[in-house]
Amino acid sequence: MTETVYRSEPQAQGGDYRPAVILQVLPELDAGGVERGTVDIARAIVDGGGKALVASQGGRLERELDRFGAKHITLPLKSKNILTMRKNIDALVKLIREEGVDIIHARSRAPAWSAYFAARKTGIPFVTTFHGTYSGYNNPFKRRYNAIMTMGDQVIAISKHIANHINKYYKVDPDRLNIVPRGTNVDLFNPENVSQERLIALSNQWRLNGEEYVIMMPGRITRWKGHGFLIGSLPAVLEQLGHRKVRCLIVGSDQGRTGYREEILSQTRKLGLEDIVHIVDHCNDMPAAYMLADVVACPSMEPEAFGRVPSEAQAMGRPVVSTAHGGAMETVLPGETGWLVSPGEVDQLSRALVQVLSLTPEKRAKLAVKGRDHVIAEFSLEQMAERTLNVYAKALKRVIRNAA
Repeated sequence: MTETVYRSEPQAQGGDYRPAVILQVLPELDAGGVERGTVDIARAIVDGGGKALVASQGGRLERELDRFGAKHITLPLKSKNILTMRKNIDALVKLIREEGVDIIHARSRAPAWSAYFAARKTGIPFVTTFHGTYSGYNNPFKRRYNAIMTMGDQVIAISKHIANHINKYYKVDPDRLNIVPRGTNVDLFNPENVSQERLIALSNQWRLNGEEYVIMMPGRITRWKGHGFLIGSLPAVLEQLGHRKVRCLIVGSDQGRTGYREEILSQTRKLGLEDIVHIVDHCNDMPAAYMLADVVACPSMEPEAFGRVPSEAQAMGRPVVSTAHGGAMETVLPGETGWLVSPGEVDQLSRALVQVLSLTPEKRAKLAVKGRDHVIAEFSLEQMAERTLNVYAKALKRVIRNAA
């Protein structure tokens, strides 16, 4: 059960307490890890008896907030225009006072600058979540802009990798820095909750017959994700597996990156892999998609801040082969729930894929149990919610103590 964060009311008779009002701010509410995490925490606040507010430019996830009783406020928080950002300060101050907001939680840089000044004007705690490494950290001017994400009364890093990055480039008091990994919905991503009908529908859509090995690479089609790295490993995989047929499914949208998509297709043609590699675009049923995979590949060429795919795949009992950097170093247990390979090392990647595809049913079943147990213990939505609400409680106590 979700705990409640309480705000003390020192002026109230008998020193009363009430559930806190939490305002999260971000640029917009469309698809993405930042947006998903915002909605998940809003739900946890409501489930704990608190009041959850979210301010953004808006998007399709607004409807989900409405369904469980959170409130969305539309503000132009995506804008980096200095005049708009200044107007957002006044709008947030007004909102804080009207709604009795106790904490403002910023999840992106532009809205964080407005939220910081609004928090200081109203005397409430300012919390930030550092979601990525952010570009330009070697540039003094850009680093100063990024540094707003370290100026919270409490700062959340979404992985140890990000916490190390913060300490290297920005320096944060250890008392203010909290590691809260992203949470996976282990009820949604649960093999027992995926029906045969869903599996059959997706198999038919992707023209799978159940006789092939399926290597799956979910995620946005963008260069740093490492599609070329994976495709380059496939000839050796095919050679070592011999007679068994292999399908490599790239599951994700190119989001308008048509030039890069064509590069991927060109590479497959050059290597004679047109019948092996298929871009199947966005999938609305990822739990079923994972169930169709024999191995899930995460061959990113740059470190992931956290990386939701390894966690989701393990929750579904699927082995993961990932590059050995970033968040994967924390989510994948080498030899127990997956394999880690060096970025760009094609031979390592092909050997790891063959190893996974050659697992006995007994070893695969043991790995599946270990992977799901690992995610439930460390990376569930419940874990993320509990840790985030604990950060809110710390922020409130710190500000109350400082004001005393």
